[in-house]
This record gives sequence, structure tokens and C-alpha cells, in this order.
Amino acid sequence: MSPSVAIVILNWNGKAYLEKFLPGILQSKYDNLQIVVGDNASTDDSVAFVQENFPSIKIIRNEVNYGFAGGYNKVLERVEADYFILLNSDVEVTLNWIQPVIDLMESDAQIAAAQPKIKWYSDKNQFEYAGAAGGYLDIYAFPFCRGRLFNVYEQDNGQYNNTQEVFWASGAAFFIKSKCWKEAGGLDADLFAHMEEIDLCWRLKNLNYKIMYCPDAEVYHVGGGTLQTENPFKTYLNFRNNLIIMQKNLPASDAVFRIFIRMCIDFVAWWHFLLSGKPKFTMAVSKGHWHFLKSLTKTNKKRKAFQKPYATHQGVFNNSVVWAFFIRKIKYFSALK
Repeated sequence: MSPSVAIVILNWNGKAYLEKFLPGILQSKYDNLQIVVGDNASTDDSVAFVQENFPSIKIIRNEVNYGFAGGYNKVLERVEADYFILLNSDVEVTLNWIQPVIDLMESDAQIAAAQPKIKWYSDKNQFEYAGAAGGYLDIYAFPFCRGRLFNVYEQDNGQYNNTQEVFWASGAAFFIKSKCWKEAGGLDADLFAHMEEIDLCWRLKNLNYKIMYCPDAEVYHVGGGTLQTENPFKTYLNFRNNLIIMQKNLPASDAVFRIFIRMCIDFVAWWHFLLSGKPKFTMAVSKGHWHFLKSLTKTNKKRKAFQKPYATHQGVFNNSVVWAFFIRKIKYFSALK
């Protein structure tokens, strides 16, 4: 029998997405599959909707909204399967999107997590922001993707149809072996939302596991289903969390220098927001830095005994993607050198 797989969808007031995308998820071709909706204390009628219309789907309810990270941790404590698929509620799947990824992960015991090709729901020939063809980090731990640099999204012309080890897999459609989830300790609930999957992948890589991209499966992501892209709170989370995961996962010899440079780069973004007439976003950057500094002691306690040298990880671009994009005007992943 095939390994058991649990698709787990974390929901918060997402009835419209569940109504739209659950029927397709139920059609997924895989012979040992369960589907779970974990609810993060929704105040709409999404739970009642699922109970009435999709009785085969298991519902696990959290008593409060624990965010993306804490919510999944709470739900997955009550799910048994060989593989977990953390699937955003605003994702349309294809018929055979599971088997190719499981086959890839079964082929190597060192593969802990993986993602399919992620394209945009509104333009299914275009890569999508939250994962595209696999996630990377630059020399200062700035995240980007094959197929998407900042606000430039590539058309999918088969240029990334090779199976590839990457740095991080997208939380929009995140496959992970349950034993690796447990070994790494799941997601960091203190991050609340955004970059928690990068942190988890980084911790797995420090445990000598691999993170993979599988081009033979694809899904289509709406994006911004919970927090819109132009949202000061999302900006705050991204700036704060990026610094926190650097402190957690970089070797001590690397951390101080890279974090200092990264905060200087963030200061450029602070000025950009200010001069663009976006004071709420300027404050979001300041707040993110302040809360990072306030949490230094707490974050330091989360550091593991061993962190691999940063440049030795697969999926690290050993230059600045910010410099490449804004100064050198490189717009496509394939042109990065």
C-alpha cells in the first residue's frame, strides 16, 4: 500500500475558498488519503458548511486563532499519517498532484520536505509569488523563488521542469514526512505567520535533510487569501520574522555580520516606504526591528546545538538578490550569477 497522506487545510473564516476548492481536492488521485480541515476559531459558518456538504472530511477545531504556525502545530498533534500536506485554503489542485511528490520523497530517505510547481490561479501560465518553482535565500537570507524575483513573475515555459534541491518549500502546498515534522518540532508558533516554513526548512537542513522541488505536480494559488500583499501587518511579520529565523539558524560566526547587513538593507526599505508616502509601512519595519531586538534572548534559547555553515546549504545564492534586481536590473532567476 502507498504511504498514508493527510491533506491538512488550516481555515480561518474561509468559507468561500472551501466552497470553491474542496470539491477539486476531494477528486485528488491517491489511494491512501485523508483530508482534514483544521479550523482556527472561525467566526463565519465555514465549519458548519464543511460538516453539511463534505461529511467525509475530518474537522479539527482550535479554540482560538493560533495563526498559521501555531494553528498547524495544534491540528497536526491530532493527525496520524506518514506524510502531511499543509495546503492553503486558496489553492486549486490538479488531479494527479500528490503521487509525483510522494514518489520523489520516497526515493531518498534524506528528503524531508518538498513542494510542487506553484502557479497563479488567475493566470495559469504564470508562476505565483508564494513558492513558484522552489525557494532560495540570498547571502543575507533574503527569500526569493525560481520563477519569481520580487514583483516580476515569469511565464512557465518549461524552464524549471527539472527536479531540484532548494532551500525552502512553500507553505502554500507543503509536503513533509511526519517523522521529520516531529523531529524538527513543527513550526515556530512565535512567528505567527509568514516565513515559518522557511524556518522549518532551515532547521531540517541543519539536521542534514533535503528540501525538494517537484516539477511533475502543479497547483494554482490565489494568494493573499488571509493577508493581502499590501498590508502593514504582513510587512511587519516579514521583516521581524526574517531576522528571527536568521538568529535561530545561522552559525554564531555568521549571524552577527549577516544580521547587521540585513538590517542595513531593511533601513533602505524604511526610507523607500517613507519617501513613497507609506508611513504605516515605515512603522511596520521599525516595529519589526524593535520586536526582533526585544526577543533576542528568547530567540537565542531556540538555537540548536549545531548549525551548518550557511554557504554550504543547497539553495543559497552567494550574492545579494536585492543588489542584482534593483542595481544590476536582473529580473529572472536564470540570469542570477
